[in-house]
Amino acid sequence: MEHIENDDQFGGLTVNKGVSQPPVVNPYLKRRKRKALPSAGELVEGILKGDITTLARAVTLVESLSPDHQAIAQEVIEKCLPHSGKSRRIGITGVPGAGKSTSIDVFGLHVLKGGGKLAVLAIDPSSERTKGSILGDKTRMEKLSVHPDAFIRPSPSAGSLGGVARKTRETIVLCEAAGFNNIFVETVGVGQSETAVHSMVDFFLLIQLAGTGDELQGIKRGIMEMADGIVINKADGDNIQRAQLAQAQFRSALHLFPPTESGWSPEVLTYSGYFELGIPEVWDMIDRYFAFVDTNGYFERKRSQQARYWMYETIDEQLRAHFYNNPEIEQMLAAKEIRVLNNQQSSFTAARDILDRYFNRSL
Repeated sequence: MEHIENDDQFGGLTVNKGVSQPPVVNPYLKRRKRKALPSAGELVEGILKGDITTLARAVTLVESLSPDHQAIAQEVIEKCLPHSGKSRRIGITGVPGAGKSTSIDVFGLHVLKGGGKLAVLAIDPSSERTKGSILGDKTRMEKLSVHPDAFIRPSPSAGSLGGVARKTRETIVLCEAAGFNNIFVETVGVGQSETAVHSMVDFFLLIQLAGTGDELQGIKRGIMEMADGIVINKADGDNIQRAQLAQAQFRSALHLFPPTESGWSPEVLTYSGYFELGIPEVWDMIDRYFAFVDTNGYFERKRSQQARYWMYETIDEQLRAHFYNNPEIEQMLAAKEIRVLNNQQSSFTAARDILDRYFNRSL
C-alpha cells in the first residue's frame, strides 16, 4: 500500500492522490523566430531615411562585441560617414547630482523650438562588480523623451574611461547621418578625469553647483581648463546668492588658465534647470561660441584634429583586442601569471617576455 494512512485501521485519515507536476515551460507557447540580422545596405537605407528603429538597431550592433555584428557595424559606419559632420556636437558634464539630465531636458526643448532634430547620447556608469548599468537617464528627461524630433540613447560606459562609452564616437556618426543636427553627449559625471568627451564634441559645457567647495575647486586643472563654458545650476530661491558668489569665483579662476587654443574666453553663467530660468542666456553663449570658431577657422581645424586622434585610438583598441585574443598569448599569460603569483618572476619581466614573444611573432 502506497499510503498506510489509507488502511482501515486509521479511520478518518485519507491522503488524496497528488497531481502531476506541470511543465516548467508553457506547452502552448509558440516560439517566435528570431529576426535575421539586417544587411548593412538595409541599415544604411533606414538610417538615411531617419528611421529611429533602424538607427537604434544599428547603434546596438556598433556597441556589440560580436565579430559578426562588428563587421556589419563597420560597413554601416563607412557608408554613413559621407553623410555625417553636419551637426553641433555638445558635450555636457558635471559632478553627480549637478542636474545634467534635468538640464538636458530643458536645453533640448529650447533647441528644438528653433527647428531641427536632437539626439542625446547619455552614458551611464557600469558596475565594477556586476558589469551592469541602470540606463535610467531617459526617465529624467520626461518632456524630451516624448518629443517626436528627439532621440535619446542611454549606453553603458562598460569600463571605458573618460566619461563616455566605447563606441560613442561611431554613434555620433550614425545620428548625424539620420538627420540629427544637434548632438548632446551626457557623460558619466565622475569628476576631474572626464576628458575623452572633449575629443569628440565641438563645445564642452561644464555644469557646476554652488557651495560644493571653496574657490580652490575652480583652479583645478584637467576638466576645468577644457570647458568652453561653465554654468552653475540651481540658481533659484535661497541659493541665488551662493550661485552668484560661485560664478565670481569661477570667473576669477579662469583668468589663471592659459589662453585657449580656439581663442575663445570661456564664460560663466547661472541658471536653474528645474525652474527653467536662464536657459536662453546659456544657449546664446553657445551660439556666440560657434559663430566665433566658424569665423577664425578653429571649428574645421578641431574636427580634423579629432579625426586624427580617433584614428590612433582605434589603432590602440585593435592592437589590444588582437593581443588578448591571440591563443598563444593567452597560454603564456596564464603561465606567467602563476610565476608572478608564486614570486618566481617580477611583474615587469613577465610583461616584457610576453610582449617580446608577441612582437617577434608578429614581425
